[in-house]
Amino acid sequence: MSLYRDEGVVLRTQKLGEADRIVTILAKRTGKIRAVAKGVRRTTSRFGARLEPFTHVDVQLHTGRTLDVVTQAETIRPYGEALAADYPRYTAGSAMLETADRLTHGEKEPALRQFLLLVGGLRTLADRGHEARLVLDAYFLRSLAVAGYAPALDACAKCQAPAVRAFAIVAGGVVCGACRPAGSAVPAGETIGLMTALLRGDWATADASESRHRSECSGLVAAYLQWHLEHGIRSLRHVEREPA
Repeated sequence: MSLYRDEGVVLRTQKLGEADRIVTILAKRTGKIRAVAKGVRRTTSRFGARLEPFTHVDVQLHTGRTLDVVTQAETIRPYGEALAADYPRYTAGSAMLETADRLTHGEKEPALRQFLLLVGGLRTLADRGHEARLVLDAYFLRSLAVAGYAPALDACAKCQAPAVRAFAIVAGGVVCGACRPAGSAVPAGETIGLMTALLRGDWATADASESRHRSECSGLVAAYLQWHLEHGIRSLRHVEREPA
């Protein structure tokens, strides 16, 4: 039996048999782990509540033939408790977990920067220092950048011309008039400025932004994210029902 220990965030769980669960964790050193947590659905379980989505947890596992097995779990911070009572923050957090799961494709492939982004995003949501959708859009943009899909925001994505006229998802960001493909969006300059601020962590600029620019930014970021993932983020359906 090969034991190892790591810390991570629980992304999702699914039932297995009568009392077990399969737990998916994005771990700091190991990357994404899928493991069996035996007996956690029983009321007598020692660590069932510690292996719920949103929980930052310290876990010990042993390597199995198909799935590893959780043998110990200690809570570092239960972000779910802080988010559960606030619907916009809970749904934003759910979209973060789903995105982290999608952007980390292979199991046990180190993804330290994605892990740090997720922990930072959940902490910012739970601390309530910024509007939930701004935090979510900042997380989307930064996690895409880590994955190699950062949108061009300062110059044309195709020819690097400084004068930009539109935002084209298929081109990879802002484009000039000569490179603009059909169907491109034409956002306000303030919207592109907000996207830049969120990507760079300029919260003073982001917090001072107007509601209409936040709404336009969210639409562009969500579309850009889902185009690169080649699949919709189910949690976004609930987030987008919230007013800007």
